[in-house]
Amino acid sequence: MRWRSVRWATTFVAALVVPLAGAVPAANAQAPLAPVSDTLGRVLAGASGLTPLTTLVHAADADTAARAVRAAGMREITRFPRIGVVAATGTAAQVAAVRKVAGVSYVENNDPLVAFGSSGTTATRSAEARTTLTGADGAPLDGRGVSVAIIDTGIDPTHPAFRGADGSTRVVRNLKSLCLDGTTTSCIVDVPTSVDTDTTALGGHGTHVAGIAAGAPYTLADGSAVGGSAPGAKIVSISTGLAILVLGTDAALNWVLENHAAPCGAAVSAAVCPPIKVINNSYGPSGGGEFDPQSATVKLQRALAAEGVVTVWANGNDGGDGSEDLSNPPGKDPTPGVISVASYNDQGTGTRDGTVSDFSSRGLATDPSTWPDVSAPGENILSACRPYLVICSTGLQPSNGPGLLDVGTYNVISGTSMATPQITGIVAQLFQARPGATPGDIETAIKSTAYKYSDGAAYEGGSSFDKGAGLVDTVAAVGALTGP
Repeated sequence: MRWRSVRWATTFVAALVVPLAGAVPAANAQAPLAPVSDTLGRVLAGASGLTPLTTLVHAADADTAARAVRAAGMREITRFPRIGVVAATGTAAQVAAVRKVAGVSYVENNDPLVAFGSSGTTATRSAEARTTLTGADGAPLDGRGVSVAIIDTGIDPTHPAFRGADGSTRVVRNLKSLCLDGTTTSCIVDVPTSVDTDTTALGGHGTHVAGIAAGAPYTLADGSAVGGSAPGAKIVSISTGLAILVLGTDAALNWVLENHAAPCGAAVSAAVCPPIKVINNSYGPSGGGEFDPQSATVKLQRALAAEGVVTVWANGNDGGDGSEDLSNPPGKDPTPGVISVASYNDQGTGTRDGTVSDFSSRGLATDPSTWPDVSAPGENILSACRPYLVICSTGLQPSNGPGLLDVGTYNVISGTSMATPQITGIVAQLFQARPGATPGDIETAIKSTAYKYSDGAAYEGGSSFDKGAGLVDTVAAVGALTGP
């Protein structure tokens, strides 16, 4: 078994100045102006003649576009010969002139673009629930009164995403698994909550995942919104390291089974260190596998469900078309309160009518027992990172945190690993809304109210082999859980 892979991509454009030769077509004052893109039209409407602009000039071929650029007095930057386009700079007056040159068919603006990155909490309505609903305690529905356990590479407790209102970390227990096999907890050791176990594990994955589940809400300097589903929750981190990750996860699950009621010890009050009510598991074998009800993992998660703890699993990053079962084995457990999560793409806009991610593992179309339970945003998710860790340094969109020293502390990563903690944080919100709910109540509320986005396979009996019951809807789930 190994970590589920995550996908990210970067793009770049190389500028090239190409020497030009040939005759220059004369401007034709009588010819109709070449049309412009909507954004260029708006820019030109408010620009003076000397306003500098960069545009893409279209013609039947690149040589014609290049000659038009020179005729208007503009400077070519680069050209795209296969599509007859030349990128050029000049003033607004020169752009107006190039529109009159014979052969120019269209001129578009060099629109500023941003890398799509979302925290995912808009599409799930988790952020809306936090600002419009209250829990049974009368407080905003942010997961307070609940601890979430993150079994992963580790966590950086000093990251700004985990700072509480008083400046202290919300990581209340920081544990390191040294276990090589078995389920004994004697090899799980305490680490001070000032120690970054993600860096010692050469990871980064765990910090990113924890930020999605319970990161503090911020608007970064570039305008990007970050923050997890349950920023009021406390965090228990169990680091299994990068290389021996799966070998110690059963021991980590067993530690939660033995300690979930008082994760910081009986002497520490629940107000300071609340009970663990949900466990995040963003890992699994490549290519799925058979569900084994006799495995230690399944026995542990069934015991956890019986004691009121929800277990959430990434469904995997193996894609598929429904012709085979690629789902993560433990997530296929039909026990109420064991939830498997497919990845949804909210297009970086928070839309609820996006797409199921291509990489998200599908179940076997003819076997509903292999299908994921629900979808959550997992594509291009902006969350906590450290720039010196490999998984973060290769991310798509490095962004600075809220402090002067928080350079590069957020980045974009994709995978069902990112979808899973969306649900983990939402489960914390739901337990805050109804503390006495059972794991089965929580799962039923999430699945019965999921938004039926249309992309992908048709729903059969309320579910589908690629996206489960649909996109989680936190507000609706709270209503189902707490309503009459």
